[in-house]
Amino acid sequence: MSRQQDAHKHDLDREDPLGHKQTAFDLPKGVIYLDGNSLGVLPAHVPARMQCVVTQEWGQSLIRGWNDHNWIDLPQKVGNRIARLIGAEPGAVVACDSTTINVFKVLSAALSLRPERTVIVSDNGNFPTDLYVADGLTKLLGKGHFLRLVDPQNVTKAISEDVAVVMLTEVDYKTGRRHDMKAITEKAHAAGALMIWDLAHSAGAFPVDLAGAKADFAVGCGYKYLNGGPGAPAFLYVAPRHQEHVTAPMTGWMGHEAPFAFDLDYRPAAGIDRMRVGTPPVLSLSALDAALDVFDDVDMEELRKKSVSLSELFIREVESRNVGLELASPRDPDERGSQVSFRFKEGYALMQALISCGVIGDFRAPDIVRFGFTPLFISHGDVLRAVDTLEKILVTRMWDREEFKKRQKVT
Repeated sequence: MSRQQDAHKHDLDREDPLGHKQTAFDLPKGVIYLDGNSLGVLPAHVPARMQCVVTQEWGQSLIRGWNDHNWIDLPQKVGNRIARLIGAEPGAVVACDSTTINVFKVLSAALSLRPERTVIVSDNGNFPTDLYVADGLTKLLGKGHFLRLVDPQNVTKAISEDVAVVMLTEVDYKTGRRHDMKAITEKAHAAGALMIWDLAHSAGAFPVDLAGAKADFAVGCGYKYLNGGPGAPAFLYVAPRHQEHVTAPMTGWMGHEAPFAFDLDYRPAAGIDRMRVGTPPVLSLSALDAALDVFDDVDMEELRKKSVSLSELFIREVESRNVGLELASPRDPDERGSQVSFRFKEGYALMQALISCGVIGDFRAPDIVRFGFTPLFISHGDVLRAVDTLEKILVTRMWDREEFKKRQKVT
């Protein structure tokens, strides 16, 4: 790092209104973590909260914890905390299940609201599990539904009068390309279709405005930018105007209007609760609830401003070193989420070499090296140090060692 770079870094970090947030996270010493878009960092206070939940709430209260510690309402409590971060109305979000299961639930519910239509529109940059669910659901329903898959830039052209649902991930998991939520939702509604947004790479990364965009449904996960821990519960959103009309495809007891009446007939609960299914996972929901504390005093516009500053610095520095990487993300920051991706033929080996040097990003087949910028715990100095490490690995061809080419189960 040159003196000029170092001075510039200090200026940016000194003016950073979120700089103090780094101490809220338990980051391993010497690690620059650019993978919060895949698994968030442990907030420093979560272990103490979990110790209390395990030893006091569960250990001492036992079954009484459902009432004494309000475990039963954790899905709504956590859902309402997430709602603030995604621009959702109060009572429109519930934290439950996994993202995949929630995609199944909201897509089924949306299709039931458009019974005369058979087309689901999505793009080939969508996360594959969403597409797998859509394909499987069309076969399960057996009513002639089919998935119309197009390139991301052709989504609006594919929305015609036969479309029941448009289902998109707002931020492409590979490239970070970001859809225009408001414009595409308006286009879907103009054609009489409903809109589902997957916010897995949006929630906690930048301001989202589901209500302002008039989205119909949304899903997202708790373990990326929300820092809820590996396998943290997901969430789903149903616009208030739809809540009393949707039919949940999985009618479990927690979606019943009176689950502890143990009636033999199913009657859906009022509002968003009808989208619940099974018993809340108290331990993981408690971890996610605690993790969300770090956002309590965060201005999401400030967070977005820093995200852009970090990612622009990263792109500028990587390209100035002329090390043979090709930008895979949109160059315009308004068209990106909070990640930057580059293409490199031996991307897997390159990323393993980086990780061995304490710079953790990740790899997506076939050739994408992906870097997430979580403004709450990443500094401009971290970015410059990461690029220095990246340059050294590429110049010395350190990545070309056999130890870095052996693929593990999780890439």
